Amino acid sequence: MSTNDHVTPAHAAQAHAHPNPGVAGDGHSHGTRKSYLTGFVLSVILTAIPFWLVMGNVIADSMITTPVIMAFGVAQILVHMIYFLHMNTKSEGGWTMMAAIFTIIVVVIALSGSLWVMYHLNTNMMPGHTMDPASLM
Repeated sequence: MSTNDHVTPAHAAQAHAHPNPGVAGDGHSHGTRKSYLTGFVLSVILTAIPFWLVMGNVIADSMITTPVIMAFGVAQILVHMIYFLHMNTKSEGGWTMMAAIFTIIVVVIALSGSLWVMYHLNTNMMPGHTMDPASLM
C-alpha cells in the first residue's frame, strides 16, 4: 500500500474543503459569514452617510461636500475589494494587488474626468439663460 492510498479523516476533510487538494496554502482567502456581514454593514454605512450629507444639506458648501462624498466612495470601493473580492497581497502571487492598483487608477481617472467635465459644463453654459416660466410662454 502506498502512502497516497491511505487517507486519514483529516486529509479527507482537507481535500473536501478545497476544490484543488494538491494546492496547500495557496493564499486564497475564502470569506466567512462574519466577514461578509461586516462588509455589508460597512457598505450600508458608507452609503447612508453620504446620502444623509446631501439630502440633509449638512454641509452648506458644495465644494466641501463633493470631496467628502468622493472619499466615502473610495472607502466603499476598498471595503468591496477587501470583504467581497478578498483582495490582499498574498493571494494569487500578488496579482490581486495589481488588479487593485489598476482599479484605483481607473477610479481616479473616471472621478477626475467626471468632475472636470461637470465643472466645465457648468462654467461654459450659456450665461443669462434662465428658466423663467414667464419667458417660456
